[in-house]
Amino acid sequence: MSEEKENKEQFEEWEDGANEMFEHFRFVVDEGQKQLRIDKFLVNRMEKSSRNKIQESAAAGNILVDGVAVKANYKVKPNDTITIVMEYPRREIEIIPQDIPLSIVYEDNHLMVINKDPGMVVHPGHGNYSGTLVNALAYHLKDLPLFNALDPRPGLVHRIDKDTSGLLVVAKTEQAKNHLAKQFFDKTSERSYTALVWGNMDEEEGTVTGHIGRSLKNRLQMVVFPDGDFGKHAVTHYKVLERLGYVTLVQCVLETGRTHQIRAHMKYIGHTLFNDERYGGNEILKGTTFTKYKQFVQNCFKILPRQALHAKSLGFVHPHTGEKMSFDSELPQDMALAVEKWRGYIANRHE
Repeated sequence: MSEEKENKEQFEEWEDGANEMFEHFRFVVDEGQKQLRIDKFLVNRMEKSSRNKIQESAAAGNILVDGVAVKANYKVKPNDTITIVMEYPRREIEIIPQDIPLSIVYEDNHLMVINKDPGMVVHPGHGNYSGTLVNALAYHLKDLPLFNALDPRPGLVHRIDKDTSGLLVVAKTEQAKNHLAKQFFDKTSERSYTALVWGNMDEEEGTVTGHIGRSLKNRLQMVVFPDGDFGKHAVTHYKVLERLGYVTLVQCVLETGRTHQIRAHMKYIGHTLFNDERYGGNEILKGTTFTKYKQFVQNCFKILPRQALHAKSLGFVHPHTGEKMSFDSELPQDMALAVEKWRGYIANRHE
C-alpha cells in the first residue's frame, strides 16, 4: 500500500463530521426466515425498543437493508443485512444527570431551544465526563421516555464547539429527534453565525467551498483540502457586517455542517477567527508594531478569552406542527465588549 493511500485511509478513519451516520446495530436474516415486516422482525430482536420507536426510526431513514433505507412495512428476506444507523457514534459511557442551569429560550412538549454559554462542552469526551450540556439535558429530560443513560447525546441533533456560544435545538421525543436529525442531515435547517475575524476582507460577501477534514499533521485541527482528495464537501457563505480596521465582523451562513467548519474556512481564506487559539488567532495577525496597539489587542484577548464565534440564529420546521420556527440571539457579553473596544480603537485612530 502506498504511503499516500495509507494516510488517506487513516484520515478517513479519524473523520467525525457532524452529519455522518454511525452504525449502532446489525442483523443478518437467517436462511429459513419467512417474509416478515421489518418492524416486527426488529422488535423481537432488540431489547428496550418498542415497535413505535422502530417505526419512527424507519420513517427517519435510519433503518437500512443492504445499505438502502427502508420503511417499516418492508418485508425482510433471507440473508438481508439490516443495519440501524444514528447521527452519533455508539458509546457505552453512562451519562450522569446533573442539575446545571440552562438558558432555555423556547420550550414545548416536543423540543426546546437553548442559548449555550461559551465554555460549556456539549457532550462528554476525554477529560470532560461531567459538567457538559448533555449532563444538563439528561437531568432536564430524565422523566421523559427519550432519556437513556447510555445515549451519549440525549435529545441532541447538532452541536457547537465548547468555546462557541449560541443556539441549539434539542428534541424531547423520539419522533422529534428523528425529524430534526433528518432536517440537519438533509441540510434544510438554517443556521447563521456571527464571527470576528482577523483582517479587512476584500469583498462585501462571498462563498468558501472546500473539503474539510482532520489535519494529517495535527489531529486537533480541521483543514481545507481544495482538491477534494480528503475530507468532506463544505460550503460557508459570508457577509461583512462591520469593518473595524484590522478585524472584520462577519455573518457566516452554513450550507453544510462540518466539524470546525467556519474556523477552518476562515483560516483558509486568510481571516482566522479572532483569539482562536487552536487555529493561531490568538496571535496578533494584523495591525501595527506599536507597543500601545499590542497592549490593546492583549486587552481584547482578556475580554474575549475564546474564539470570537456565536451561533446567532437558527431555523427549522417544527417536527409536530410543521410550522417554520426561527430564533435569534444577541451577542454574548464577552464578544459584544470586544467588538465595542475595536469600534473605539478605530474611532480614536481616525480622529
